[in-house]
Amino acid sequence: MTAAAALDRVLPLFQVYYDIDREAPAEPFTAEAAFHSHEEQYFLLKSAKYTECDAHEYIFFQTLDHLTLADAQALADRAWEEGLSRAKPSAIHRSTDVALILLADRVDPDAADYIKAQRRSKSYMFLLHGFSNFRVIAIETSSGALSCNRLGKTLRKLFSNINFLE
Repeated sequence: MTAAAALDRVLPLFQVYYDIDREAPAEPFTAEAAFHSHEEQYFLLKSAKYTECDAHEYIFFQTLDHLTLADAQALADRAWEEGLSRAKPSAIHRSTDVALILLADRVDPDAADYIKAQRRSKSYMFLLHGFSNFRVIAIETSSGALSCNRLGKTLRKLFSNINFLE
């Protein structure tokens, strides 16, 4: 399966909860998905609100023929930078998470090692204004091999159910 065909198979998994943008995603990505949540808690009456929080998640998708170490570094830096630029820390901000999903026909071993070593997070005002975490996964569509960082293991569970070898 090619990387473009894999993207067509992956995007419907996110379509239920995320707003998918294939027309004008952030450069250089093929597609992006955004999730926004606002929660409020009340005590008996709606006017007696005692807490509220916002959570956001941005997922960036990229298809490649061959994922090299330089490509992995550049795309990870760009996704993290773009995701952090969209964060709006405030007293009600809980989190703005960033994820990068790389679909490639071939993944170099050093690029896979780089992805596994990714550990990026940011706290805003000592966590009082929330935090941001970075998840990344690379999928080699020719073999079905998955490489992810520690936080990306939730993505690994999602993608392990997809047969990329068809």
